[in-house]
Amino acid sequence: MIDKQKFNQALISWYDQSKRILPWRDNPNPYHVWVSEIMLQQTRVEAVIPFFNRFIKEVPKVEELAKIDDDRLNKLWEGLGYYSRARNLKKAALIIVNEFDGLIPSNQEALESLPGIGSYTSGAILSIAYNKAYTAVDGNVLRVFARILANKGNIKDPSVKKEIRFVVSSILPKSRIGDYNQALMEIGATVCKPNGNPDCLNCPLISFCEANKNDLLAVIPLKQVKKKRRKEEKTVFVLNYNNKFAIERRPNNGLLAGLYQFPNVDGHMTAAEVRNQFPHHKSIKIISSSKHIFSHIEWYMNGYYIELLEPLDSYIFINKEDIELTYSIPTAFKTYKQFIKEDYYEL
Repeated sequence: MIDKQKFNQALISWYDQSKRILPWRDNPNPYHVWVSEIMLQQTRVEAVIPFFNRFIKEVPKVEELAKIDDDRLNKLWEGLGYYSRARNLKKAALIIVNEFDGLIPSNQEALESLPGIGSYTSGAILSIAYNKAYTAVDGNVLRVFARILANKGNIKDPSVKKEIRFVVSSILPKSRIGDYNQALMEIGATVCKPNGNPDCLNCPLISFCEANKNDLLAVIPLKQVKKKRRKEEKTVFVLNYNNKFAIERRPNNGLLAGLYQFPNVDGHMTAAEVRNQFPHHKSIKIISSSKHIFSHIEWYMNGYYIELLEPLDSYIFINKEDIELTYSIPTAFKTYKQFIKEDYYEL
């Protein structure tokens, strides 16, 4: 059985001395906590910081989030990926404004009724922003406690999650609950790491860790067998007419829903096929190939730069400043954005 008082004292003392300085910790109001937690889903802290700062500067309150233009929202999110998170933020903001008088709910049931908010995110908001006695058990915390308890189960298994949540809840302190939850996440992110060996020598919880005592760190948590990603080939076209470049909007559902992209087709086309595809061209040249990995798909892209003799009605033609400032083009196409940004087409 974990000694609750000693465990919490060791954890909070370490957190006070070692926690990272993060912008959402400066002013942990409900809105900041909510936005940061959504951004941090499947995204590293270091990557999130500039996005969070830019987002809060432009969209400082939930009312502004509720009325933001969809294209502008996507542009602010560009580079973070998993754009459904941004769509759910706006959907939830609209509900908060219309049904909760613009106040982010302070009870679990209401919070979890909002799009994109589950038990972890609600626990983070309630504990960090409202100092309420809720746990916030993410992947980091599951890993830390799997090792502390020497639990050899799969931490994605609902029964294992339930068991760990019970233990975390049972040692929840009566004060500084938000700091307690953040400290556990911080331990998981910086000490009891997901990849490579945990930094046990600098872990304040080492005396409580059964996996360390029993030499089980190599097998706990249980390693996941990753599913093979499907591989898809694409041909991407950078189409230039009078120094304006063609983009098109993706469908409103499915992968990268509603975002803009450079025109592309399935499969790798030969130069001859491209010439047939765009008969009214001034020049065609092969440009960089590229690869992008999604959670379940890998794209292998070949690229062509094509100067057109006339515009094509099926596309939107924009200048390169619009690509940088206005239209959200996913990271999958960053090679071709860079091609335009660096004026490689003029070489």
